Amino acid sequence: MAKIQFLQLPVPPPSYFAATGNVPLAAASLASCLESKEDPIQGIIPSVISPEDTDSLGDKDLIDRICKEGPDFLGLSLYLWNTERSLYIAKEVKKRNPEIQILIGGPEVNEDNPYVLGEDGYDIAVSGEAEHNFRSLMKALLNKESLENVENVAYRKKDGFLSPFGIPSPANFPLTDFPSPYTTGHLLVNPKRSTYLETVRGCKSQCTYCFYPKSSQNLRTLDIKETIHLISNLKEKGARELVFLDPTFNHRPGFDSFLDAIAEVNSDGQMTMFAELRSEGVTPKLATKLRKAGFNRIELGLQSVNEETLKRVKRFGSPHKVAEVAKMLAGEGIDLLLDLIIGLPGDTPDDIERGIHFFLEHGLGEWVQAFPLSVLPGTSMRKDAAKEGLVYMPTPPYRIIQTPTFTPEALRDSVYFAEDLLERRLDEFPRPFLCDVAPNKNDRFDWYPKDKKQSTSYFSETIERGTRHQSVWFHTDSLTKDRLEIMDVIEKKIEAEPFCTIDFVIPLLEVPKLNEISSLENLLHSKRNSYLAKTLEYRGENLQHRLVFVFPEGKDSFWNWRDSFTGEESFLVYERIHPETISKLDPEDSFFYLVSGETIATKDWELLKQLDPETITFTSRNWEEKWSMEVLGYGEL
Repeated sequence: MAKIQFLQLPVPPPSYFAATGNVPLAAASLASCLESKEDPIQGIIPSVISPEDTDSLGDKDLIDRICKEGPDFLGLSLYLWNTERSLYIAKEVKKRNPEIQILIGGPEVNEDNPYVLGEDGYDIAVSGEAEHNFRSLMKALLNKESLENVENVAYRKKDGFLSPFGIPSPANFPLTDFPSPYTTGHLLVNPKRSTYLETVRGCKSQCTYCFYPKSSQNLRTLDIKETIHLISNLKEKGARELVFLDPTFNHRPGFDSFLDAIAEVNSDGQMTMFAELRSEGVTPKLATKLRKAGFNRIELGLQSVNEETLKRVKRFGSPHKVAEVAKMLAGEGIDLLLDLIIGLPGDTPDDIERGIHFFLEHGLGEWVQAFPLSVLPGTSMRKDAAKEGLVYMPTPPYRIIQTPTFTPEALRDSVYFAEDLLERRLDEFPRPFLCDVAPNKNDRFDWYPKDKKQSTSYFSETIERGTRHQSVWFHTDSLTKDRLEIMDVIEKKIEAEPFCTIDFVIPLLEVPKLNEISSLENLLHSKRNSYLAKTLEYRGENLQHRLVFVFPEGKDSFWNWRDSFTGEESFLVYERIHPETISKLDPEDSFFYLVSGETIATKDWELLKQLDPETITFTSRNWEEKWSMEVLGYGEL
């Protein structure tokens, strides 16, 4: 009996305790489609690597696990945020176990994505919605048949090159053809995580920046009875938050009746819900029904206040209608996410300024999320990028670099301008992991110069292998003396686990020299080879590999050094303070503090909350987790 293992890696969070949104719905759906009651695929046993493992395992441990279990097939679901790491893991698995056949699929697998198609390490690529095609593919593989006529599939030929994709097959199969992965057991409901589900596939909108129009333009829905049966089942299994992945939630037929049915099954309010809507057609009556059904968060895409831009990108719609509906929903007590995209064709920096003012004038500023455009594979915008004069990153996140109306500086400054007006940071902050060592936790490593506490094999025995987010502390009496050795360890560590989030921490005994800092910065900058490292590159930050300095409290020389910063540094600097010092902190300052110790008085905890919460971190894991969950609002729900 052959085995196929599915791996769907999560969104890499910027912080140790941040939520990953890790629900492998696509991977579990593929596993489930092989077990369709009407026509199960014989001779194959599917399994999905659990979210608990993909949340925690570093690169080496994840590769070891796959190789040790030795499946006959490994299937990888590729998304914007996990493509590079997935392809790296595929390549490393293939080196060690060449007999494993590796399959890739997902929205990143498209004929217009030369980055993915140019990579090796996998055997088969599947484009489009996969269930029907995937079943045909697996039958062919199990029967050792030719893949030449399998729709939507490209395969590795004997010469090592990838074949063209097979005949395109539109996604038109009913959603009832295959069982929900929640009912087959391939995806478990975890009350501590959101529960993702699809009740609609396809989208009637034609937005040029979105993948969905290519994926499927025909709406295919689970009918109300089937959907309510599924929601009831999820509720019985303990689901607390339902996240509907339907591309436009209110485009489904019979939407009013659908909300009434959800309200009935959720009459006790046990579950909260999230979905993305178009503002068109939303009335006060519908807003009330959404609230009664349990929706406490709704996303509305304004995208631009320039109506000519909205026409150009085929979004259409009215900014004033979006604001009207946003107020309706807010009036029902529903939290909002209001999208504004920076860099759309036709927009200018003035349009971004007008957009932020538009939201503020309508009292909606607290819900705005403004972010630079990504030119995604499989979209009309990618196809027309050259004609539109769009310059973008060729690898994830495919972030826009320049347009005819936005220079790179204008794109960056538009984000900063929006933050100034909204009085908050819009991007995720690269919060370092600075906690003490804990038993049985492979997430903090302490390095000392070789002539003090360690042998030459220390790196390979201890530092080489860690968890998904980890820290390496360099304890040196002289950065000048040990810098080259430290840089060597940093380089080896990144080479060993290139897609782990790593904080490289240097406790300081003296103010470092500028050339010492710049050499470390340059090293990390040269290793920006991942989605997470490049996501905030436009603002000089690195979410994957962070350089952190920690200095002892109360030292004038360090304070003077800190005061010289311009705010554009790519490294972080924390002053280590003790609980008895907390009462002396000024809530008006904007410095970064590492709070030591396991005991913090209630009054001091409350004082810390008056500071910018992102500037406070803790050596205690208990306090760091409590701060992350209660103050920063991290967590899955």
